[in-house]
Amino acid sequence: MEYSNRENINLIEKIKEHAELLAALIAGLFILLAWRLDTSGQTTASVILYIVAFCVGGFAKAKEGIEETIEDKKLNVELLMILAAIGSAAIGYWTEGAILIFIFAVSGALETYAMNKSNREISALMNLQPEEAWLVRGGFEPMKVSVSTLQIGDHLLIKPGERVPADGVIFKGQSSIDESAISGEPLPVAKREGDEVFAGTVNLNGAITMEMTKPNSETLFQKIIQLVQSAQSEKSPSQQFIEKFEGTYVKFVLLSVALMMFLPHFLLEWDWTTTFYRAMVLLVVASPCALVASIMPATLAAISNGAKNGILFKGGLHLEHLSVLRAVAVDKTGTLTQGKPVVTDFIVREGIEREEALSVLAGIESQSNHPLAQAITSFAKAEGVIISSQVAIKDIPGWGIKGYVNDMEYLVGKPDFVGAEEANSFANGATAKLATEGKTVIFIRDKDGIVALTALKDTVRDEAKKAVALLKELGINVIMLTGDNEKTAKAIAKESGVTEYVAECLPETKVTEMKRLLSQHQFVGMVGDGINDAPALATATTGIAMGEGTDVALETADVVLMKNDLSKIAYAVRLSRKMQRIVKQNIFFSIGIIVLLIASNFLQVVDLPLGVIGHEGSTILVILNGLRMLNKNV
Repeated sequence: MEYSNRENINLIEKIKEHAELLAALIAGLFILLAWRLDTSGQTTASVILYIVAFCVGGFAKAKEGIEETIEDKKLNVELLMILAAIGSAAIGYWTEGAILIFIFAVSGALETYAMNKSNREISALMNLQPEEAWLVRGGFEPMKVSVSTLQIGDHLLIKPGERVPADGVIFKGQSSIDESAISGEPLPVAKREGDEVFAGTVNLNGAITMEMTKPNSETLFQKIIQLVQSAQSEKSPSQQFIEKFEGTYVKFVLLSVALMMFLPHFLLEWDWTTTFYRAMVLLVVASPCALVASIMPATLAAISNGAKNGILFKGGLHLEHLSVLRAVAVDKTGTLTQGKPVVTDFIVREGIEREEALSVLAGIESQSNHPLAQAITSFAKAEGVIISSQVAIKDIPGWGIKGYVNDMEYLVGKPDFVGAEEANSFANGATAKLATEGKTVIFIRDKDGIVALTALKDTVRDEAKKAVALLKELGINVIMLTGDNEKTAKAIAKESGVTEYVAECLPETKVTEMKRLLSQHQFVGMVGDGINDAPALATATTGIAMGEGTDVALETADVVLMKNDLSKIAYAVRLSRKMQRIVKQNIFFSIGIIVLLIASNFLQVVDLPLGVIGHEGSTILVILNGLRMLNKNV
């Protein structure tokens, strides 16, 4: 019974969604019947059916036009079409007036379809969040509860194949998670204890238990939905201009039609029937329906396309800005690079066992939380070295660590701490060469001198190199802004392929550099993690945040990349440029058709049926052209 009710509800929803199209088709059927009756001489019956077709096909648009006119206190194209249809009927052209209503209703249904197609991405997202979850409490069996009843701190069991019901951290178990609903990336992500999981993603294989860390209303999933919804409601400058232009243009058309009803009779000696007929044709062909539909369907489709590919735009304005981007400034750490240093070289003094030296160094570094210390400890573990456990340390802030292993004292840190002259000459002066490669060098020293050196580097992401190359292919300069010293910055810049770099940047320096780039290139994007780069992101023409979909990233930037993948920026630029090309095509095409039809009307070349087909056909073509933005790849 419940399944049957759900089916009925779905059927009603589908009928509501396609109500305009159904009304148009029914109106078309009545027009066909009316035409058949008219050809067989049953004029009265045919007129009645034409009036029914007018009412059925034109009701939705007439209602929309009147309501918008009252609400906005300005005229619109819907009223022009209704007046044109009524005017056609008034001079006896019932068929032409009815066809006008029919095609206008079809183009309106198509425009609604374009909106619904875009909004359906949001509905699909909303449907991805489960309504129920397996709640685990104490030693009891998991029980199924409503997601709305869950609280922060609850432990939830997610079985293989089930969707994650809330944002949280894995408490027990490991699995692969399909995060494509959030990031747009098709490849699953391996997750284990301590890793974050997001609502709406799919647990593929192992059973995991998670701890809920955010209320249902504040999940990343909900924020994405809200973000895309607000983006769809925010109109681009071009759309705002077209809508302002529409009201003025409609008044101009009505004035022109009013003059057309009288002047040609006196100036061109047309008879009254021809004069009024041509005025009605002008009312049809001069209406800016296609022009009004040139931008919004394409913009919504582009926003929808971006959402499917893990790119969230905060509105049409930012889509337009991306199309004219001339330069992109990128933060180094976590954007171009992994954000985590790794050991690249480990050189020991002659006569000392490599494993023994690494064991002592890792034992000392394991007591520190510094990123470099953690990288060295991880390196030792990966090498299979047994890390010394009988270690005591004393931290020397700004210099390094003094460590004690088996009653022996060691110094670990930069050259000045362990002895600059000896450090710089160690291993035939390897320090200088490593520094030119952008590596940070850490030394360990005992009573006899330098024991070993460790070179570490924040490695450039492979995808970052590809992304920089893609941006340069699009004619966009890539500028790296980093707080690192000149040598490190130069090495990273060379490896990543950026156009230029600025070293030793503080947050305020990045803002100064951004202003310089804006004066030089006019339209500049800034890519950062949305936290320490916030001032620069706000200064840029377009702020682009990366950071695995963090809350701060969602709130800070104009465009959010749900994964740390720079190549998505090139995709977003291509998407924006394609949208702008389609919008320009639509605008030039629609204006061209209007001018052609108006000129043809004055020359009495085009009649009302052809005018209706030309005008409404151009509107349909413009909408269909905009829908090309829904193609997943650009």
